Amino acid sequence: MPSNTGQQLRAAGSREGEAPLHVAIIMDGNGRWAKRRGLPRTLGHREGVKALKRTVEGAADCGVGVLTVFGFSTENWRRPVAEVSELMNLLKSYVESDLERLAREGVKVRILGRREGLKPDILAIIEHAESRTADNEQFLLQVAFNYGGRADIVDAARAFATAVAEGRARAEELDEAVFEQGLSTALAPPPDLIVRTSGEHRISNFLLWESAYAELVFQEVLWPDYGPEHLKAAIAEFRSRERRYGGVSADDVLAAG
Repeated sequence: MPSNTGQQLRAAGSREGEAPLHVAIIMDGNGRWAKRRGLPRTLGHREGVKALKRTVEGAADCGVGVLTVFGFSTENWRRPVAEVSELMNLLKSYVESDLERLAREGVKVRILGRREGLKPDILAIIEHAESRTADNEQFLLQVAFNYGGRADIVDAARAFATAVAEGRARAEELDEAVFEQGLSTALAPPPDLIVRTSGEHRISNFLLWESAYAELVFQEVLWPDYGPEHLKAAIAEFRSRERRYGGVSADDVLAAG
């Protein structure tokens, strides 16, 4: 994608009946997948990485241009130390094993979320993944890591308040478009479709600002079992819906006329 990726993608949008331009996925169910098989939760997370690879590979074939996945939330630090350590190692192993392939295939990788408090080796691999794929234009993969929707909104508000205090901005200049530029997702358009696996029906502090008009699809499959066929099913559900963005449907307009 060109350097003005965000503006171009926002202008393109997702038209009625077409595949969603931007799909976001809450990858849920690793722990339950492992528990049902009598396995450690860490093995569920490892199988979840395999599911991520399958889904990334299949997303472009579905007409998706941006895929955002929820890898590690700001709340996940409350989990047992060993599990947190495993999740950190899985990010490293995923980047190390797949980065060159992603780079060759034109995928731009971005890591969303706070970087304060991350260990130097994790920061180094994040920075390497982003710099290695910075010029790619075919597909945007965003991994939300140490990310929380509320935290991201707070960070954007704090950044603008700092700009006002330092004389680089004025309070009256703040509108939705200006505020969005302070979010970690500013490079991409809002998600058209948010998918959550495992049968849970909530978005769990994921893309709170950006999800205002997203279609939500909840699938029963546990994340380690996920693949392109499940993504295609979610997209088929998305395409069956009419998106009105606060307006009225075409049928209502005709009836009123």
